[in-house]
Amino acid sequence: MIASNAAVQSAFRVDDSLQGWNISAKEWLMKHHKANDIDGLATAIAVFDTRGRLLIVQRAAHDSMPNRWELPGGAVDDDDPTILHGAARELFEEAGLLAQSFTHVIPAGPQVAPGNVFTNSTKTKRWCQFAFHATVEGLRVQLDPNEHQAFFWAMEDEIRAQQSAEQDLPITKEAVLAIMIEAFRLRRTGMKA
Repeated sequence: MIASNAAVQSAFRVDDSLQGWNISAKEWLMKHHKANDIDGLATAIAVFDTRGRLLIVQRAAHDSMPNRWELPGGAVDDDDPTILHGAARELFEEAGLLAQSFTHVIPAGPQVAPGNVFTNSTKTKRWCQFAFHATVEGLRVQLDPNEHQAFFWAMEDEIRAQQSAEQDLPITKEAVLAIMIEAFRLRRTGMKA
């Protein structure tokens, strides 16, 4: 994966509907009075291929929630200029994909506010995760084997069943499954939350 950090950090467009996430994690936590309740922000990124399949990645066997499937994503770092820059960085680190644009936020359902709050595996930190739809430059996935061991382009029925004709696709958490299903619904309805 050869791409400069500057290319990863600046090569994407942001839809006006996402201005609330086009700020730093620290600024978001202060603005929403969450600095004492939430330890950090995380992202998940929904990417569809030209056939309408969603990219999912399988967690490494040695990691927490081993062998389970999720969207690419991860923690927003303190040095990420904005939450969306953190999302772009994570998408590149985990899948080798360069974000071209972020088009909308994806909640866990049609009547659910964006932001999934969860604790880490040791139950010592609370995170708030936002999922975004992104268009990308190319679809050649390159995984970081320290984090993920496989990827799969899944249809909605495969996500719902957590199974394809080739393999089981156990999703990490119910909230992640709900976000994936909502990503498909938003795609069908014109990509707006």
